[in-house]
Amino acid sequence: MIATTDTFASASRNALAAVETSTRSSFDTFERLVALNINASRSALEDSIATLSALLSVKTPNELVTVSATLVRPATEKTLAWFRSSYEILAQGVEEAAAPYENQYSEVNKAIGVALEKAAKSAPAGSEAAVAAVQSAIAAANSAYDSVNKATRKVIQFTEANVAATARAAVDAVSTPAPAPTKAKKSA
Repeated sequence: MIATTDTFASASRNALAAVETSTRSSFDTFERLVALNINASRSALEDSIATLSALLSVKTPNELVTVSATLVRPATEKTLAWFRSSYEILAQGVEEAAAPYENQYSEVNKAIGVALEKAAKSAPAGSEAAVAAVQSAIAAANSAYDSVNKATRKVIQFTEANVAATARAAVDAVSTPAPAPTKAKKSA
């Protein structure tokens, strides 16, 4: 009974430590996102003032086209950089917040394995099949968890690569100047 109480108390302390670590990590992530957004807002305000000044200095329609074209690429790049930074902060935050639980999951699995071994040694004759079935079920569950975890990481990597390629394509598309309009020929 004492061993069970100590085990439960230890598991409870470990669970509390995991929750604390994960919560602190979540607050750190939130602080980084707030800092990013404050800096982005400040930059957007400064860029808006510069853009308005540039547009107010325009004298001809051709100048307007030229000024507008030069303003599009930097704005697009800054927007995509903000999205990229936000995504990186969130992805890192999720990883950091999940790490304590993954560690705890690993420790719980080890403890269950040790407990099953002890149970198997002290179990009555003929219960080997039941213990083996439980061990097999736990191994299958762990295998499924590992498979899903690996698949999720591959999907994340694939998504990150696609987002990066799409962002590059968007900047390139916005940066490519539109062909000058051709004058229509008058028919006689």
